[in-house]
Amino acid sequence: MSIAAANVIPPSSSFSLTYSLHSPSRRLSTSAFFVHCHHQHRLTTSITSSGAAAPRRGGHFWLTCSTPNYNTTHSVDSAPEILDNSYGNNDNNNNNSSGSGGGGGGDHSNGGGGGGENSNNNKKEAMMVLAEAGRSIESLPKDLKAAIEDGRIPGSIILKYFELEKVPLFAWLMKFGGFKERLLADDLFLAKVIMECGVGMFTKTAAEYERRRENFFKELEIVFADVVMAVIADFMLVYLPAPTVSLRAPISANAGRIAKFFYGCPDNAFQIALGGTSYSLLQRFGAIVRNGAKLFAVGTTSSLVGTVITNALINAKKAVSSVDETENVPVLSTSVGYGVYMAVSSNLRYQILAGVIEQRILEPLLHQHKLFLSAICFAVRTGNTFLGSLLWVDYARWIGVQKAQELEE
Repeated sequence: MSIAAANVIPPSSSFSLTYSLHSPSRRLSTSAFFVHCHHQHRLTTSITSSGAAAPRRGGHFWLTCSTPNYNTTHSVDSAPEILDNSYGNNDNNNNNSSGSGGGGGGDHSNGGGGGGENSNNNKKEAMMVLAEAGRSIESLPKDLKAAIEDGRIPGSIILKYFELEKVPLFAWLMKFGGFKERLLADDLFLAKVIMECGVGMFTKTAAEYERRRENFFKELEIVFADVVMAVIADFMLVYLPAPTVSLRAPISANAGRIAKFFYGCPDNAFQIALGGTSYSLLQRFGAIVRNGAKLFAVGTTSSLVGTVITNALINAKKAVSSVDETENVPVLSTSVGYGVYMAVSSNLRYQILAGVIEQRILEPLLHQHKLFLSAICFAVRTGNTFLGSLLWVDYARWIGVQKAQELEE
């Protein structure tokens, strides 16, 4: 038997639950510990036996659930099925959700590894969710099936997958592994992509005008290059640092030590680890380094495209107007400079935004108010995009790839 306790335990909390089962003729005292997984909307656990014999089936029973601040009694028609007695103290498990984690190993674990007990609990919980939903494990995608069998994901992730696949667009996006991992970690991921790409051009153009003012139209070619770079890079800035639920296949045993190390790093340095998974401080630092390398490549490439297009426009303008003295934008220095900027400034800002501000602060506070949460995320991301544009203009002038033109009298 399982208990849905979504209205019993406050979100983002962990309690030691004590259950007492009463029958008309005898009483069975049972107890269970449950580790609350972050953002879990439905809490499912099994009851563990205290050693007393269960009453016979077929009678009428009352199940009392007590927490430090809550007490309720549920009416049940039959005695619960005793599944196991393996649930331990939840204080140890909560460390997986709090931060650095402890290291350790495990070929099938995305992070530093959790204990075998955590993996077993994850698998049992996921199988219970499948049973409640009337689904078999064979009906799931191969990567999700493998993650369940390895005990890498708790039942809450399976519940979220079932909710997402009801929406045709999400069901289609989850055919792509990267989108699936990000949507399972954050069901507002797609909305955040739209926010960034939708407001990116406007906010970056506004920031360019704020910095350049009277020189805005005189430096229009440079402004155009900045906006083109921003539009190309916006999607990757949301995609790469986004927290994920790792469904990747285990890395090859023949892989090198560096490859194995980065395989075990999270996608976001600050993301909350799932139960049964932990990340060491070194692995979280590795996430910053790995994403920085990717964003350097993205920034350099997007800048290269933008500056080449800009120079082509400048040269075309010179061909029809002999008085136009606008200089070409330096391609190599601008491209490398922008790559470094994205690897450092953009990387850190978006990792903190997604892993700390959104996942650790806003989501726990507003997860039951999705519309309001989306509005707050929109405001925060818009401000971050505007700030990034201001920082880029100052950085580009500091390293000498852009120079402000003096106003002609």
